[in-house]
Amino acid sequence: MLHLSPPDSASVRFAELLAACRRQERVAQRRLYGQFHGLALSVCQRYARDRDQALEAVNDGFLKVFRDLGRFDDTRHPNDVPGSFRGWLKRIMVHTAIDYYRANERHQHQQELDDATLNQAAHDATPLDTLSYDELLALVQRLPPAYRTVFNLSVIDGFSHEEIADRLHISAGTSKSNLFKARAHLRTMLAQCSMLEKIRYVV
Repeated sequence: MLHLSPPDSASVRFAELLAACRRQERVAQRRLYGQFHGLALSVCQRYARDRDQALEAVNDGFLKVFRDLGRFDDTRHPNDVPGSFRGWLKRIMVHTAIDYYRANERHQHQQELDDATLNQAAHDATPLDTLSYDELLALVQRLPPAYRTVFNLSVIDGFSHEEIADRLHISAGTSKSNLFKARAHLRTMLAQCSMLEKIRYVV
């Protein structure tokens, strides 16, 4: 006979917190908000123009979380309810951040490039591969909005160009173009940073 291990106490407690949130208990909602605010903000900041816009997206995203919490099935992964919820919340925050992007930034920098050129460039190793996650995100925040959004969706969140096209209401070619240009901008910024370091060292 197959014996399933019972959920650990952390998962049980978290499931109880979610149940209280579904009952719209304010204390539970504030606790959930506080527990996941940092994660939500880190996701939205990658897409937002600035911190204020990111905070707007976070708050809008949490409204959706509390509104749709009944759709989250905490019995699917009973041994890791918090981890499962993190993934669910992250998806909501990504989609909310994309909605803000579409409303404010989507018409910038949407030119198409030849697919063959893009595909060839995508396989070349670049100095970007040596950056830490935090260093990469700091550079990504300096990209134009359209490039930043596609780079985040493709490289960091793992969406295909077809999925990106569907979510941003652009063509797959435009998505590829913006990713190509994002990488080019990042390489340029990285080269400039390296040059500044050399100048400081000489001085």
